[in-house]
Amino acid sequence: MNIDDILAEVGGDETPGKAWDLQELTRCWVTERSAPEILPWPSALMDRVLERVRLQIEVVEDQVGNTDPKTNLRLVIIQTELERFKFLVRSLLRARISKLDKHALYVLTDATQTARLSPSEVQYVNSHQSLLQAHYHSCFLSQLPPSLQRLDDTAGGMSMVDQPDFDRAVFVRALRDVGELVHIQGTDTVFEMKRGDIYVVRWSAVKELVFTGDAELL
Repeated sequence: MNIDDILAEVGGDETPGKAWDLQELTRCWVTERSAPEILPWPSALMDRVLERVRLQIEVVEDQVGNTDPKTNLRLVIIQTELERFKFLVRSLLRARISKLDKHALYVLTDATQTARLSPSEVQYVNSHQSLLQAHYHSCFLSQLPPSLQRLDDTAGGMSMVDQPDFDRAVFVRALRDVGELVHIQGTDTVFEMKRGDIYVVRWSAVKELVFTGDAELL
């Protein structure tokens, strides 16, 4: 059996669902990396992907030590695909953790943001903020009057809570024709998005289109 036969055999295991999951995982990673705020955790997708990774690891471990050249080449192909999925998962998690580290207090005080987290992320961001607050208190907050020790103070009309930049420019592509005109808040700019159109625009103007699947970030 030559290499073309082996590739065909391995490729025969490819299912439409598997290809779709890879495409969606890639899209989630790109969107998460480009968006200034935390996005909803894709729980169903991640459950399928992590289960597939677990099964592929079991296949590789079961075949380790097999001296059959055909089997060895098949394992190399499976491991390559496995590393591709693992890279995307790790990159997605890094992007989300980076946002949680930067905007932990904002995420914890905003119910909409907190609802977008996975259970593990909720635990992480709570622990992160508790440790950070304890560190600040031991370093300098304990030496200030109680009225100045809050990390979420809004005195003077200014909030100490660091929020994402919702007006940051993003590259966005329309996945389908958008029926309503897109309006950039605070300006007179209004435009129409057709399928395939690519724009550089404020995140706040297109975030709902991304959430509903009418557009994607690049």
